[in-house]
Amino acid sequence: MLVALLGAALAGAGLAAPPAAGAAGRAAPVAPDARAVAAGVGYRVLDKTSPRGTARVHLLSVDLSDARVSVELLYPGAVAARAPLSALADGAGAVAGVNGDFFHLSETQHPGVPATGAPVGPAVAGGRALKAAVPRGQRFGPALPPGANTRMVLGVDGEGRARLGELALSGEVRGPDGPLALGGLNQYALPVGSVGVFTRDWGSVSRLRATCGTDTDRAAPCSAETYEVRVRGGRVAAVADAPGAGAIPADTQVLVGREAGARWLRSLAVGDPVEVRYGLVPVGAEPGVVFRSAVGGYPVLRGGQPLPGMDGVTAAVRSAAGVADEGRLLLLALDGGPGFRSGLTVVELAGLLRELGASDGVNLDGGGSSTLVARTDGAAAVRVLNHPSGGAERAVPNGIGVFVRP
Repeated sequence: MLVALLGAALAGAGLAAPPAAGAAGRAAPVAPDARAVAAGVGYRVLDKTSPRGTARVHLLSVDLSDARVSVELLYPGAVAARAPLSALADGAGAVAGVNGDFFHLSETQHPGVPATGAPVGPAVAGGRALKAAVPRGQRFGPALPPGANTRMVLGVDGEGRARLGELALSGEVRGPDGPLALGGLNQYALPVGSVGVFTRDWGSVSRLRATCGTDTDRAAPCSAETYEVRVRGGRVAAVADAPGAGAIPADTQVLVGREAGARWLRSLAVGDPVEVRYGLVPVGAEPGVVFRSAVGGYPVLRGGQPLPGMDGVTAAVRSAAGVADEGRLLLLALDGGPGFRSGLTVVELAGLLRELGASDGVNLDGGGSSTLVARTDGAAAVRVLNHPSGGAERAVPNGIGVFVRP
């Protein structure tokens, strides 16, 4: 049963007053009684019961049909970087937000290889492709349901409408001997035998992890056959036998190859002309669709129906986003406080989104990453409204930010 918690927020916690009785088996409407964050943005707290106890839900309802309201990707200026969600939101001027994609938090399987902090799925900010998806076997997060893949995103199209989609990398590197299809863009893991491109959007973290593991086994050893080519101004400027680190200048692209991709790169010599092109292309969308912003997500709801084959056993503190009717975007994070850590399964999360009126939805990173922030009571800065399960905000690579123009 889902119960609305109505009333004034408790000081310092961002939680509503004790629960009032609600209708069993369905969600209380998000509007019009939601607490206003800004024009077109409401916040409320809900309790969702399960056989394990009560999960407390912090929910934002975002009216994207309001021309003043928009949603953009929050990120710390680089793909391979992390920051607390509240800092990302305040730095960008967002009025609210929720954490985003699953990411490469630690690297215990390859000692000596630095963790990158980079997300799993595609990312688009301001219409610009920041990164593409890692191979399925290299992802972090719950096992994907049948038919899903790491290219799945939740984003906003050029008309300002929220939608689920799939973004595939399209690109090539062309040298004196012809072209080769690109296998990656600013990714912490490249497909076996491929060449990936790294740009200034990657950041300064080592690119070595991109050549570790395989398409089906994240823990497989790092490749013994790698090569790196630095391209500046359309020509090979430098080469190296192993991936390097450090910031990449705006006029420079770094090509990293493994196995067959490394052998292809070895044919290039300093001074050779090289052309690199790339983009993220919507798969299966109607013609003309472009994503202005997008974040990777685990699909749980399509056309009002939960996806088959999802985990109905493992419960956790989770975050999610759902696309509802009349231009609404729902953003939620479960509370990680001691009384609510029983959490929800992925199947229960899909049911919750449907109860709230979503037709499509994604599961975002959870556990210690689950964070929801908003400006409340006219404040000039956001504050964390749920209790992160780790006791404090975790630094994350990205989030979904809500913006409201005066």
